Amino acid sequence: MPTRRAGGRRGRSERAGAKDWTEAPAAWPPPAEAAAAGAPAESPSKRPPRWYTLASMSRNWFPSAIEGRTVVLRPHTTRNVAAFTRWYADPEVARLTRYQDGPMRADDVRRFFEARVTGSGSLALAIHLRESDRLIGTCAFSQLDGDNGSALFHITIGERECWGRGYGTEATALMLEHAFGTLGLHRVGLAVFAFNERAIRSYRKVGFVLEGRSREAIWRGGAFSDEIHMSILAHEWQAIRGRILGLEPTPSTAETGAGAGASPPAEEAIR
Repeated sequence: MPTRRAGGRRGRSERAGAKDWTEAPAAWPPPAEAAAAGAPAESPSKRPPRWYTLASMSRNWFPSAIEGRTVVLRPHTTRNVAAFTRWYADPEVARLTRYQDGPMRADDVRRFFEARVTGSGSLALAIHLRESDRLIGTCAFSQLDGDNGSALFHITIGERECWGRGYGTEATALMLEHAFGTLGLHRVGLAVFAFNERAIRSYRKVGFVLEGRSREAIWRGGAFSDEIHMSILAHEWQAIRGRILGLEPTPSTAETGAGAGASPPAEEAIR
């Protein structure tokens, strides 16, 4: 997903002056005023759970690790800034991920890393190969909307030789499982440049659907391109998570009653 430079263009919640995500916002309008205005009373059973309060965040928001079959997600350490500096100096990585045209300078990378990666405003996790522990990329949730249970997803695989191998797809699926299964989010959205077809295929594979597009919003390669907006809802993820994560048995094992150690369908599970 495209990334914005720290101190550059701001997202919707930032422009609106949103509170820090650790605060539990008060209802608006207050219940008494809403009743006086004739508004229907809110059903407590329909209100999103208050998972986003500070106490819940301290337990769940920053996991020590999320393990998949080929990748492991962990909190970033300060030494990872060297990899970020190298990744975002790559013109092709910059073309696919940055709103600004061209690679990032080292000082911009450091500011971005401190504000958006190790800062408190987002959940950013390093993507490591499980077999070798090599750092290959980063993924994150940002712009948490606590009242409505939504967040924006971002991912960059910085090591070019790791593109097209399914690592980003698995990392995305692991983040969705964390978002909906652990944090209790209702919606995860993202934005991607229309010319980044590899990323769009990956997002579709794990259940993201097209919401719309910002027409001719990005200038790249001497022409304007669209920015695509996609999202996935909690019930949509729950309907496919077993297949995506490889938790469902193959048709043959289901028929024969084989145990849980069977391999998932090759074309269905993430690779």
